[in-house]
Amino acid sequence: MGEVKWIKITTNMFEDEKIDFIESLPEADAILVIWVKLLTLAGKCNANGFIFLTENIPYTDEMLSHKFRRPLNTVKLALQTLKRLKMIEFNNEGYLKITNWEKHQNIEGLERIREQTRKRVAKHRAKKMLEEGKKDECNVTVTLRNATEEEGDIDIDKDKDKEVVNNPFLRELLNQLKNIDNYPFDTEKDTDFINSLLIDFPSLDIKEELKKWSVYKLDKPLAKNSNARSQFRNWCKKSAEWKTEKEPQINAFQQESHRPLKEVGW
Repeated sequence: MGEVKWIKITTNMFEDEKIDFIESLPEADAILVIWVKLLTLAGKCNANGFIFLTENIPYTDEMLSHKFRRPLNTVKLALQTLKRLKMIEFNNEGYLKITNWEKHQNIEGLERIREQTRKRVAKHRAKKMLEEGKKDECNVTVTLRNATEEEGDIDIDKDKDKEVVNNPFLRELLNQLKNIDNYPFDTEKDTDFINSLLIDFPSLDIKEELKKWSVYKLDKPLAKNSNARSQFRNWCKKSAEWKTEKEPQINAFQQESHRPLKEVGW
């Protein structure tokens, strides 16, 4: 998730009844410091209020004690107090979550940061995949001349499609598209199309999805006026949604829809 550099804390935070109650406790200062540290940690994770070391490793009391530089018993007391006041909660897998995080934070802003991070990672992944394809160039004997002689292979434009010739990964995907009956193949359009899929669906193996879709189209062939690219994009979208449903519960929480921002106290 994309880390943020800020979280929202209202100026009337210490007028809240729960905070007022905490201030009456013997360990008030320590509990309040730990509360603020939890809020900032939730902001760094930027996962709808969840706090974890990684998406597969939740924080333990001992880990939080080390991270917050506080005695273990103090951390346990703070967590018990905050949980009793329903300021934090734990899911079935032991992940700590700030209760009603979406009420306190600018979810739209946080979501924009998450989306920007996702796109940046996806672009890096797509670029890396294409670069890895170029690394295999020395092992590929395809030349500009014999490329056009291969059965069912794509036509190469000398000035425009040198990247296609030199990139086995991209070339293979384009050939798969071209060999689908009634697919309106266009080297330039489909190069951009493949790159957009790599960016928009970073969790998918686009090459594998295209193979599945090609087989599917043997039974359900494209009509001459079909919007083939839109069909395959929808196929990838459904595959990505299905994959998300199968991921751990923490990922499901990160994908849930957010309620509108409301100005309320902690």
